[in-house]
Amino acid sequence: MQKQVVLKLKPSEVNDSNLINDLLVKSLGVKSTELTGYYITKQSIDARSRQQIWYNITLNVFVNEPFMQRAVNTLNFQSVQHATKKVIVVGAGPAGLFAALKLIANGIKPIIIERGKDVRARRRDLAAINKLGTVNEESNYCFGEGGAGTYSDGKLYTRSTKRGDVNSILNLFVQFGADEQILYQSHPHIGTNKLPQIITAMREQIIVAGGEVHFNHKVTNFIINNAELSGIEINNTDKWHADAYILATGHSARDIFELLHTNNILIEAKPFALGVRVEHPQSLIDELQYHMPERGSFLPPAAYSVVEQVNGKGVFSFCMCPGGIIAPAATAQNEIVVNGWSPSKRNNPYSNSGMVVTVDEKDAFAIVKQQKKYSSVLPSNPLLLMYFQQLVEQQCYAEGGGKNVAPAQRMVDFTNNKLSNTLPDCSYVPGLKSASLQQVLPAFVNDALKGGFKAFGKKLYDKHSSKSYYTNEAVLVATESRTSSPVRIPRNTTNFQHPQIKNLYPCGEGAGYAGGIISAAIDGENIAATIANNINKII
Repeated sequence: MQKQVVLKLKPSEVNDSNLINDLLVKSLGVKSTELTGYYITKQSIDARSRQQIWYNITLNVFVNEPFMQRAVNTLNFQSVQHATKKVIVVGAGPAGLFAALKLIANGIKPIIIERGKDVRARRRDLAAINKLGTVNEESNYCFGEGGAGTYSDGKLYTRSTKRGDVNSILNLFVQFGADEQILYQSHPHIGTNKLPQIITAMREQIIVAGGEVHFNHKVTNFIINNAELSGIEINNTDKWHADAYILATGHSARDIFELLHTNNILIEAKPFALGVRVEHPQSLIDELQYHMPERGSFLPPAAYSVVEQVNGKGVFSFCMCPGGIIAPAATAQNEIVVNGWSPSKRNNPYSNSGMVVTVDEKDAFAIVKQQKKYSSVLPSNPLLLMYFQQLVEQQCYAEGGGKNVAPAQRMVDFTNNKLSNTLPDCSYVPGLKSASLQQVLPAFVNDALKGGFKAFGKKLYDKHSSKSYYTNEAVLVATESRTSSPVRIPRNTTNFQHPQIKNLYPCGEGAGYAGGIISAAIDGENIAATIANNINKII
């Protein structure tokens, strides 16, 4: 028989198989010889008590029957080489890749069109951003195979459990090379160092099954006849046609938003969030979260998640990276965008997190209308929030002085309106320039962040050492602005098609329907399954 057993273990006990066996024998009331094996189904850390940190572990235990390793649900992909139905998928991020895999599972041939390069070639462009300050506008941290998620470390935690089967997505990641730990960890994470191989394996499977993947292919126009998308133009020359079109271009494809707007295809402004990357020494975050001077070898680098309401604005942490690195994530020259990532071991000496403030159309209009460039922009313009985002990023670049050098300020100095005389060491490779972030960020963002940092200092505080999150050991690096898309591409709730344009299926983060790798992958699968239904394929 098989039994589910929950154990509460000290960190030093988690990998002690003899102790775990003894505890299971005692819990189940069986002899040790009757216990044939076990595997973990759930694992989380409880650090709420200042006296003792615990691991809560759920195990599937085999008693008096042969032990079987965890079953990883894998898919067998049929050949679609000669399929009669074809779907063009624009974008090779998680939404596009998982949509393509789902299409293959339903006997439909996917043709992926990606403006950027494959994951291996992308690395040279990322190196140029970091070392030379040169941005390739088609291949960078946001554009290219795997999308933005490939180089923002593969956090797989999501609250989108009602949108689809999260476990099936995790199982697919394992099928393509991810560690099985992601199947049971409460906050699974792959790591930027491991994601490229997994993404490559997905692409190779798509091609082996008869799908197509085309890099350096940028959509430059939509071909619309009688309110139906009948084709797309690639690189201003070629015309490509299919039975349906999935638009999964990610949250930073501003040219696609402008192209849709130019073609009078309905889009909408969508609130997003904007702020800074805040970096602390990882040892400080460990001490605040674990309430001990040193983390030791039995615990992972600590993370945090905080939220506060300040002046009617939500201030919250975003994309927290323990043992991580701050990276330059701009998609155009003369703009500064920062993001964060961690390797699989999360073993860098710093932790960083986006700390952002919600932005709506009213906030943006007051700032955008002052710019002559956007003098005709009205509150109803669907690109209003995108223009606002762009203005802040350009101001940040000007303040930094070029080559992706980012303006920065110590945390307490920032709240006291004081220019930092020195800046701490930081993981951001292009470098920092001491600046007043009051000159970079809009006033409502500055004010909300100041209140937020002080509030978080009270929430993340260790009374024994009197250390706090609110400290000048922390540095704020501007600007964190690509938290989500500032534009939504509407779609019907039943068949997922655009309400005006037949055969156009907006998908993923860029369309405003996802907020991370898992939710984007789920959305891609849902769109592909719906297309299969719409063209009479069996799911």
